[in-house]
Amino acid sequence: MAIVKLQTARLSFPDLFEAKQFEGQGPFSYRAAFLLSENTPVMLQTADGWKKTTMQKVIEQVANEAWKAKGPAILKTLEGNPQKCCWYDGNIKEYDGYADNFVLSASRGQDKGRPLIVDTDKTPLTEKDGKPYAGCYVNGTVEIWAQDNKYGKGIRATLRGVQFVKDGDAFSAGTPVNDDEFDEIEAPETEDDIA
Repeated sequence: MAIVKLQTARLSFPDLFEAKQFEGQGPFSYRAAFLLSENTPVMLQTADGWKKTTMQKVIEQVANEAWKAKGPAILKTLEGNPQKCCWYDGNIKEYDGYADNFVLSASRGQDKGRPLIVDTDKTPLTEKDGKPYAGCYVNGTVEIWAQDNKYGKGIRATLRGVQFVKDGDAFSAGTPVNDDEFDEIEAPETEDDIA
C-alpha cells in the first residue's frame, strides 16, 4: 500500500459528491480519473516524509511488496488493462484529454464516506460550487494497493481527496455553471404573464 499525492493533474469523469454505480451496476462509489504525462513526478508518503517519484515506480513497489519475487511477472500481466491496473496509457481510450497522457483511475466505496474535496485555500467544496469539474486542474491524494482475492489480482487506487487548483477547458460533459448566466426577474403572477 502507498499513499500518493498528485499535483496539477487534469480531472476526468468526476463522481465526487454523490456515489454512483459504474454503468448502472455494482456497488456505489465515488470516482475520479487523473490525467498526467507518463513521467510527471508524484509525491510518495514515506516514514521520513514525502519523496518525489513516478507513478510507475509506485506501482512497481506495491506489486513487489504484495507478490515479492513474482511481482514483476504478475504486474506484466496487469499493465495496459484498465480493468486490472489503475495506471494506464490514455491512448487506449477515445476520451477528451486522454491522448498522449496516462490515466490514474481511482474510486472510493460509498461505505468509506465521501472523499475530501477542497478549494485552493483548503475550504470544503460542495456540488453547488461548480468545481471541481471534468477538465479542470486538481491536486489529488490516492492510496495505491494490490488486490489479490476471489476477484483476481490487480493494482487499485482508492480515492482519498481532491483539491481544485485552476480552471481548464471543460471536457465534453459541459462547462461549469455560473449564476451570472441568469438575470434577476420577478415571478409572473399568472401563466399569461410568461412571455
